[in-house]
Amino acid sequence: MSGALGGERLLGRSGPTISRIALGCGNFGGIGSAPELFGSGLTADQAFALMDAAWELGITHFDTADAYGGGRSEQAIGRWIAARGVRPRLTTKTYHPMRAGADHGLRPGRIARQLSASLDRLGVGRVELYLAHDFDPGVPLPESLGAFAQAQAQGMIGAYGVSNFDAAQLSAALAAGAPAAIQNSYSLLARGDDPGMLELCDQSGVGYLAFSPLAGGWLTGKYRRGEPFPAGSRMTQRPGPYAGLVTGRVFDALDRLRAMASSRGTSMSATALAWVLSDPRVTQVVIGPGRPEHLAPVTEALRYPLEAAEKAEVDRMFA
Repeated sequence: MSGALGGERLLGRSGPTISRIALGCGNFGGIGSAPELFGSGLTADQAFALMDAAWELGITHFDTADAYGGGRSEQAIGRWIAARGVRPRLTTKTYHPMRAGADHGLRPGRIARQLSASLDRLGVGRVELYLAHDFDPGVPLPESLGAFAQAQAQGMIGAYGVSNFDAAQLSAALAAGAPAAIQNSYSLLARGDDPGMLELCDQSGVGYLAFSPLAGGWLTGKYRRGEPFPAGSRMTQRPGPYAGLVTGRVFDALDRLRAMASSRGTSMSATALAWVLSDPRVTQVVIGPGRPEHLAPVTEALRYPLEAAEKAEVDRMFA
């Protein structure tokens, strides 16, 4: 492994630098932050194999959260760091409960407690980026962001930001503190942040981190019109976030993307990733593969970027 895959970008206007590609670890020991699915997802051995393959490929930034798998994701990364003797850059987050019925939110005392526990699970003294995993309407933003700023001053985090905020919430956060980044869902099938949020980030010097660039597998070609969803897929485990995609219009767009990818000699996944990577306003893309072989489209997307005319064609497909 030599250098970060895809290079690095400044987080905002003044840094620090951040890897262009990050490994999303939300399926280590669970499926995201859903308590009913804690203990499912990738096993410890599968998570190790995926981290090994990502590191070998040059993916040097791992993205997790305290509630992913009820803490199992951070624990897996911590064990991997200890076993392999290497140190990836790390993003983790807090907001969601660690178990069914547990507390949640962005109270300053809870942030301090959760960050300390995250560092323990990860086996590190600091993380490069710490995010509010969602907006908390019950706690004033200055209080929450003040707790993040205090952790930064104490050297426990390198920078802080937010996730799953809309443009109005990010604007309020910018008025209350200095978030360096926002991490939101962004893909050909989740384009709500364009243009408003992306333009706000560009104008305000906030790094934009895109998660779920393949829309939970919808842009890989695995879901076909009139066919049952593949066993073990997101649509059989946690379909709720993607239920609105089961429409003829979406399947028509996917058919067009499949044909275009074939004409380019690339996979659908690589073409969809290349579309996200083609936007200069996107600082980092967080990928969440389930197996080592799912990493191949990332290198493919970097090797075969979309030309301007191709990007415009893809835009029209999913307009």
